[in-house]
Amino acid sequence: MSRTYATDEQYERWYMAECCRCGRRKHKAGHWPDGYVCRNCSDRAVRIRGTCPGCSQERALPGLRHGDGAPICTTCAGFSQTFDCSRCGFEGKLLSGRLCERCTLSDRLTALLDDGTGRVRPELVPLFDLLVAMDKPSSGVAWLALRHDQPGNPSQRLRQLGLGQIPLTHDAFHELQPWRSAAHLEELLMACGVLPAVDKYICSFQRWLLGHLASIEDPGHVKTIRLFTTWRVLPRLRTRSEQSHITPSIRRFAAEQVKHATSFLNWLGERDTTLASCSQIDIDAWWAGNSEHNRTCLRAFLNWATQSRHCRRSLSIPPMKATRRAPLSEDERLDALGRLLTDPEIPISLRVAGGIVLLYAQPLTRIVRLTVDDVLRDGDAVLLRLGEPASPVPAPFDSLLLEHIAHRDNMDTATNRASRWLFPGRRAGQPFRPDHLSALLREIGVPAAAARGAAIRQQLLELPAPVVADALGYHDKTTSRLLRETGGTWSRYAAGDHARSPAGWTPRGTGDC
Repeated sequence: MSRTYATDEQYERWYMAECCRCGRRKHKAGHWPDGYVCRNCSDRAVRIRGTCPGCSQERALPGLRHGDGAPICTTCAGFSQTFDCSRCGFEGKLLSGRLCERCTLSDRLTALLDDGTGRVRPELVPLFDLLVAMDKPSSGVAWLALRHDQPGNPSQRLRQLGLGQIPLTHDAFHELQPWRSAAHLEELLMACGVLPAVDKYICSFQRWLLGHLASIEDPGHVKTIRLFTTWRVLPRLRTRSEQSHITPSIRRFAAEQVKHATSFLNWLGERDTTLASCSQIDIDAWWAGNSEHNRTCLRAFLNWATQSRHCRRSLSIPPMKATRRAPLSEDERLDALGRLLTDPEIPISLRVAGGIVLLYAQPLTRIVRLTVDDVLRDGDAVLLRLGEPASPVPAPFDSLLLEHIAHRDNMDTATNRASRWLFPGRRAGQPFRPDHLSALLREIGVPAAAARGAAIRQQLLELPAPVVADALGYHDKTTSRLLRETGGTWSRYAAGDHARSPAGWTPRGTGDC
């Protein structure tokens, strides 16, 4: 590499040195009391904060104490330089202008969200406050610099918002590309109240639908699919969102319904027929040539088409077949539970989530919606509120659960800074994705559906179905059906008032583990 200001030998001698912390020969970032330090070690050391063992002050601790190597402050370590922000005085990593990361983030956001008057656009002040207040401002600085040379990067989108070039509506964000960056910004705006709250999976579906409609060549098919999504798919998604919440599988199934409806219309076109002239022979032929999954996905479209008179109302749609996965055996369930309780190599969030499945037979869609407020303390006892009454949490799983709450993931950035979710996600205001959690649990040998089936069946073999339903949040018809499938009877269920569980009851397998 040619340099006009120094030869290779001079560059090596002037700018390179062996780092006193990591021992690698790298670029000099400074000369500290213990020697030259590289940029990585300097940044890592300056971010260490705590009470200095030398002067007992709460400060940054970049220095090392002689003897035991304990982190100490710059004064006790004898630094000739300081790390105080020139504006706010915060001691930490300094960027250009000797400003700390938070002041740097504030300046960059002010410039990006400027509406032309030198101030942040009034409508975007809540977004500005949310981003500046994040616990880890370095993440915000890195986010603003992300893909700076590519169109649609975060800085460009924020500048367009500041100038009013992007309307503050959900429809405007659904048309932006790349969609992931636009979706993240849209969720931040919802989290701070700038945009009205809408389920993120409805936004995701609408964003996907625009691209899908654009890919359909036949204008008649576009009109039919648009009517189907407007009057059937979207209303059901919105109703589900209002009643409870939408899961990734529900969002995925909605898209599958639209894709199979489009494929069916194309298939009819290949047979020189249309939806209006579709006959029972066409339905039977398509049914015979497709899998049960494809039939399930098309059923909603055919029902809508017959009810809205887009095809003949006399068409007969074959009934749907239901299948269930086999549960784990009791030995497999207990082996998996023991591994989660004792293996420190497994991330604690997965150990807790898997333990809730194996102990309390909870679906992942319900687990990710739990909050820290659902974990109750009654003296020394820990309770988990899944139904009424709350279920006791046995040792040692109780200490594992409390440790997880104290060190939850994804809490350092603006997305979930004050989250109450038991499993915060990486998206603004959202919990962990249940489908992602399912994949992670499967990797460590805990198939969620099979584990849940094993847990609920073991509960029903030991306790009356209504008691299990109340305590674990199940419908009593569900537990009654599962009880019959497991071969249990009602002979052990005494008459009387069973609105409350027996005193001291714990779910099967939740005694001292």
